[in-house]
Amino acid sequence: MSDGPSFDQLRTSLLDLSEPMGKRTRAVFYLRTRGGKDDLRVLLEALPNKKDSELMRHELAYVIGQFQDADACPVLEAIVRDVDDDCMVRHEAAEALGAIGDASSIEVLETFAQDDAPEVAETCALALRLVKYKHSSLPAEEGEMDRNPYLSVDPAPAMEKTKSTAELKQILLDTDRSLFDRYRAMFSLRNRNTEDAALALAAAFHDSSALFRHEIAYVMGQMVNPVTVPSLKAVLIDEKEHRMVRHEAAEALGAIGTPECEDILKVYLKDSHQVVRESCEVALDIIDYWAPMK
Repeated sequence: MSDGPSFDQLRTSLLDLSEPMGKRTRAVFYLRTRGGKDDLRVLLEALPNKKDSELMRHELAYVIGQFQDADACPVLEAIVRDVDDDCMVRHEAAEALGAIGDASSIEVLETFAQDDAPEVAETCALALRLVKYKHSSLPAEEGEMDRNPYLSVDPAPAMEKTKSTAELKQILLDTDRSLFDRYRAMFSLRNRNTEDAALALAAAFHDSSALFRHEIAYVMGQMVNPVTVPSLKAVLIDEKEHRMVRHEAAEALGAIGTPECEDILKVYLKDSHQVVRESCEVALDIIDYWAPMK
């Protein structure tokens, strides 16, 4: 990090709402990479500001969860409890509580697993399962899982690696299974990142849950597998799709970063939804950032 921005520069960039979205987003992830208490405090300072965009606050909540620091729980819980806040931000705050895994969050997650916003309710239920899983004997009892090569704290652990890709796809698409189990199958498929695994994930874009579809797009962004580009493009251009799903599809296309991805992202810089416009801006910034290194 010696050649990167200083802490003061990062703090200034993040808290200045007039700065370009791409620059502010990079500041968030620089702070995550630094990973210190001061870095976390800046993120927690920024998160409650409702004058900021829903995209930025969504990203902030995600990154805060990745710190896995229970000191963040009160701020995150306040976001979840605020029913007047944006559902994308509340959803991500709930997911962050699951990532942190502190038992003190069980009460708020149980309460808002009945929230009127399905994205929030489903996320709280999922996070509740994760917290309880972490505090159970299951992690020690289960067999070896598909290794997570992405260094992310996920909303559910992968499944045991003895399951075939076909079995994982069946679980992924089985709406009679719990969302937690289906997420576990999702992350196993992501970790394998074969063409068959990627195409299995793409089949889940027909699911009725916007939360589930949004997570599919998110893991595709981690995989950076070009075979997913047609599916991600279809999601982005579908103006009837939930803005949360289209946002993740845009950022995934930015992570993949082919000329085809760049072309479609430029088209949707003028989308009617702010979060989609800003996601395309961030995605193009990612492409520009990595271009000299390719």
